[in-house]
Amino acid sequence: MLRIARREPSAILLAVQLMAVLVYPFLDQGAVGRALFSVFGIAILGLVVLAVRKTPALTWVALLLGVPATVLLLIQAATDSSTLLPYSSALEAVLYFYAAGALIAYMLEDHEITRDELYAVGATFTLVAWAFAYSYTVVQAIYPGSFTAAVNPEEQRSWMELLFLSFTTLSSTGLSDVVPVEPFARGLVMLEQLAGVAYIAMVVSRLVGLTVIRRPT
Repeated sequence: MLRIARREPSAILLAVQLMAVLVYPFLDQGAVGRALFSVFGIAILGLVVLAVRKTPALTWVALLLGVPATVLLLIQAATDSSTLLPYSSALEAVLYFYAAGALIAYMLEDHEITRDELYAVGATFTLVAWAFAYSYTVVQAIYPGSFTAAVNPEEQRSWMELLFLSFTTLSSTGLSDVVPVEPFARGLVMLEQLAGVAYIAMVVSRLVGLTVIRRPT
């Protein structure tokens, strides 16, 4: 497993993040669940740093962001307190954006398409989705009531709801059952919409084109 993680870190990162989408709903209840949620977040941070190591980006930058985020998550797991959540979320958002940029640079640095680069297509998408979801968490902490939903519209949105909003926005699905209502939140959502369209148009289409061109006839 460790050998695969070193050789194809994007594949492992993508698999773990997709698994997290199914696991997170069960970790959102109770003190033990929230502690496991933080520990799971630390594991994903480690995979993100490992993925960055294979790219042209600077690994020390990822560590500079990942280490304090890990410390904050450990404190949250130990204390069952959400006080530090906006701070850890801010660090994680920056790290995930940085890692996504690193993977894009990795995919575009040459004209050879490896299997890990194909996995990086999906891993980059999930990294950007996570990054915006953490950004929404920070916005909600600064501006309470920034997001509303069809169910319990006056309450703060959970992590799973914000991640769901991020995925539907980035993929241009736009189901609209979680909605930004404050101006800054709407501005951030518009940036994610632009990021999703640009990613498909510039990165995915290029890799698909190179794959088709190099396919033997």
